[in-house]
Amino acid sequence: MNDETIVRKFWDRNEDAITESKKHYDTYCLYIAENILYDKQDAEECLNDALLAAWNSIPPQKPKNLKTYLGKLTREIAIDRWRKNKAQKRNTVDTILSLDELEEMVGNSTVEEAVEEEELSQQISAFLRTLRETERNVFVRRYWYYDPIERICERYGFSQGKVVMMLKRTRDKLAEYLKKEGLMK
Repeated sequence: MNDETIVRKFWDRNEDAITESKKHYDTYCLYIAENILYDKQDAEECLNDALLAAWNSIPPQKPKNLKTYLGKLTREIAIDRWRKNKAQKRNTVDTILSLDELEEMVGNSTVEEAVEEEELSQQISAFLRTLRETERNVFVRRYWYYDPIERICERYGFSQGKVVMMLKRTRDKLAEYLKKEGLMK
């Protein structure tokens, strides 16, 4: 079943939309949530919450790419859960570091608040399209999927120093790009 059919089922309030969404995208969404939370049970709860959020938001939303839509919902829910866990002192170093790295660039607002702004989101996407494939993939692995540096090193066969430097240079390029576009001071 394709995304368009699943979205139509959401619009028709057909509960098969949940079943099909889970069947197609549970691995993807769990991967995102587990990289943020490092807890399989919490990740599974985030997936269920994301499916409920999709049920409650479609309609009126009509996502063109259901995978991305569910991934974004899962990511937002997992970050909220991570914050709650952090408040309870159950945090992970990798998630803290990756959020801190991006928050340095956007100033006083949090990354989540900044990314919600449509223009900034569009400009980050445009910036990512200017990067070489490897740079873009490493950046996305770290800041969308919250992959630990070690996992990125294993995936691409790079040293830790190379990945850290690549991420730093890409963040610097992004900061310059956003300054040029008037979205950062």
